[in-house]
Amino acid sequence: MLPLSVHERVLLIYLYACSWQIPLPLCESIKSLFVQRGVRNTRKERAKGEAMEKEEAKAPDVSLKELSNRLEEFAKERDWEQYHSPRNLLLAMVGEVGELAEIFMWRGEVAKSLPNWEESEKEHLGEELSDVLLYLIRLSDICGIDLGDAATKKIVKNAIKYPAKAT
Repeated sequence: MLPLSVHERVLLIYLYACSWQIPLPLCESIKSLFVQRGVRNTRKERAKGEAMEKEEAKAPDVSLKELSNRLEEFAKERDWEQYHSPRNLLLAMVGEVGELAEIFMWRGEVAKSLPNWEESEKEHLGEELSDVLLYLIRLSDICGIDLGDAATKKIVKNAIKYPAKAT
């Protein structure tokens, strides 16, 4: 398993802390603690971390199982499994879907590939999409559903239900 970058650790801890209704000042304290910790790294450690982040960025084909394992380990390390009931995970995911919807609110129709968006807007969108995906993966694991298998079966069902037009 690949180690998490400082940015990933901050994001995940902040995400989990705020999702479990930990008071906002405490969430901000957690975030600043990890950001400061990352800043205090030696130049050599920062260079190593940056190299790892670049390597991770080059490997976009991460499996659902890999993400699932990382999320499970993350929760275990913090003793957060006790909070990961299906209901709690679903509600947290719905909250993240709301944040995702907020990005598109009042924009009207948006062109594919988002050609008129700033890079910072695309990055924010990626973060919110990731939040939803991570909660969905965790929820499916807690419910004992193999998400990849279920999605594959659903595609087959849809192909039968909605056959392609004959040409």
